[in-house]
Amino acid sequence: MKLGLEDKKKTKWAIALGVVAVLAAAWQVLPMFMDSSAPSSSAQAAAPATPRASGRTAAKGKKPRTENLDPTLRLDLLATIEQTQYQGNGRNIFVSQAEPVRIDQAVARANTDPEPKAPVWTPPPAPTAPPIPLKFYGFASQAGESKKIFLQNGDDVFVAGEGEIVDRRYKVIRISPNSVEIQDMVFSGPPQNIPLTQG
Repeated sequence: MKLGLEDKKKTKWAIALGVVAVLAAAWQVLPMFMDSSAPSSSAQAAAPATPRASGRTAAKGKKPRTENLDPTLRLDLLATIEQTQYQGNGRNIFVSQAEPVRIDQAVARANTDPEPKAPVWTPPPAPTAPPIPLKFYGFASQAGESKKIFLQNGDDVFVAGEGEIVDRRYKVIRISPNSVEIQDMVFSGPPQNIPLTQG
């Protein structure tokens, strides 16, 4: 059985590369276990931060704006913030309530404002039915049969009697000698009179 160790030169190179790989891994892992970064961070924490003031704010007499990016905890600043007291106008900001109105302001406002007029409600206009596009141009009834008429919609001609539906939408309600009453079944409005047209 061959293990591949017959070529001495290749075996030496493989061992050398393995040692280099182990050293590189140790070089990466060792700094995590060393405490070399602790003294530098404690030294940074002990050193007081020096605020830099911009020229504009210092010239106006305001407090200089600190542009310090040091992430250390400043206990002195926290102590001054803890000592500040909330001074409001007496209103509890955690309760939802209306702002109190002073009586003299309300009286002055009532004297200057004209009386508000109540809006007058007007009902919306009733929707009007679209005109029925059918034309009534003749009778189709014979003696002894019920009344039937000719109705035209564009190139389409329909023959219908009372109570029948034309063009899957319009119902013939009543036929008279000079006109016909037709109800639009889609739009629920009053029936429309269509007069007899000549020619």
